Parts: sequence; C-alpha cells; structure tokens
Amino acid sequence: MNACYLLRFDDVCPSMNWRAWDAVERILLDYRLCPILAVIPDNLDTALQLSNPDGRFWDRVRGWQLRGWTIAMHGWQHLWVTNQAGILGVNRRSEFAGLSKKEQESKVRAGVAVFEREGIHSEFWVSPAHSFDDLTLAVLRDSHFRYLSDGFFLFPHVDRLGMTWIPQQLWSFRRRLYGVWTICFHINSWTATEISTFKESIKEYSHRISDVGRVINQYGGRRETVFDSVSARLYRSAALLGSASSDLVRRFR
Repeated sequence: MNACYLLRFDDVCPSMNWRAWDAVERILLDYRLCPILAVIPDNLDTALQLSNPDGRFWDRVRGWQLRGWTIAMHGWQHLWVTNQAGILGVNRRSEFAGLSKKEQESKVRAGVAVFEREGIHSEFWVSPAHSFDDLTLAVLRDSHFRYLSDGFFLFPHVDRLGMTWIPQQLWSFRRRLYGVWTICFHINSWTATEISTFKESIKEYSHRISDVGRVINQYGGRRETVFDSVSARLYRSAALLGSASSDLVRRFR
C-alpha cells in the first residue's frame, strides 16, 4: 500500500497573507487538489493580522466549500489562554486544553454560530497549536463534529467517542512508503521562495495527493488498535529526537 498525502492549510482568516495564498490557490487549482482549510471563526490573534481584512472573506470560504475543499473549524479566536499541551503534548499553549467543559462548550458553540451565520457546514475540527484535551473531544462530539486532523498515527481511525482521527504528522513533503500523511502548511510567512518550493513539491508528489473524502471512504470505519497508539508514540519520540538534534547542531554551528 503506497503512502498518500493530504494538504492542510492553517490560520485561514480575513487578514491572512493574501499575496501568498493567492499564489498557492492557483497551484492547487492547476493540479485539481482538494485541501483542508483550517478557518478561524473570529480571529483575534494579532500575529495573523498580515494584510487588510478581505471584506469578501466568507464569500471565498463558501466558494472553497462549493469547490469540494474541506473547511475545518480552527478553534474560535486563536488566542492562547492556558499553558497546557493537551493530549498530544506538542505545544505548551492552548485555546482549549485545561479549561472547564462549560468554557470549552462556550467557545465551540461561538465558533459554530459564526460558521452557521455564514452558511458554512463543517463536521471537521483542527485545534490551534495541536492542543486539546479529553473534555475538548467530548464537547466536539456533543457539538456534532465527527472528524479531526491531528495525531502521529499512520492511518485514520475511529476512537471510543466515535470521532475519526485523520493523522497529521508532517510540515513539509517527505518521502514515505505507506500510511496516510497530512502535511500542515502555515503560509502566512511565505515569500516567493517558499511558494516556488511548494510548487515543485506539488509537481513531484501530485500523483500521491489525496483528499478527505477518499481517505474517509477507505478508512472511515477503522477502529483504533494498539498498533495506532504504539506507532504514534514511536513516531512522536523519533520526531522530538530529530528536532532536538537539529537544534543542537544549529547551536554549535
């Protein structure tokens, strides 16, 4: 079984880097690719205020969804309110992890209300900073979310709550032999160099790039196994070791 890739773009909001995004969108259209777009319902993160807000933002989001692209709810306001790393332990900052169930429900409902007001239907969740806890998952299930993009697994699976996890393990293209690999891109800092690299990678890997619909059709009913948890722990440990080694090399250059 050959590896396949999903493309995910985070921090989509009215004041994103539209110059970079417009170039990326043209590439996606040229290759007829259907990415995951993680849309912030009510962005208040000043770090993401990179251009004048697009007054037609929600028109664009509706257009992407009509095109068949997966629109995911990316938290609520993209603000860090705790220093909790959550289940995955990736980043010690969170908009959700560590808060009470009532507080988390309030945020999720506020985000859903924005999507509903704008005519966006989504059952797909992407947590800001990859940080969420068991309460977050329970709130998402009760709010009718069915899918989330996260975790260092090799294949999608359904957890005990009935949520389908589609793994997200990469931040750039890497050669893999098998498994489902989601690549998370943050294009707000991209220049012409990164856009050119992205285009070349798409050209090379386009025959292996899939979409959420096809992946769910293939793995949507697959239950979580011991293999999933073990492989995720091993991959995360290897990734952290590689990251630490890279930091060490940079320090002594």
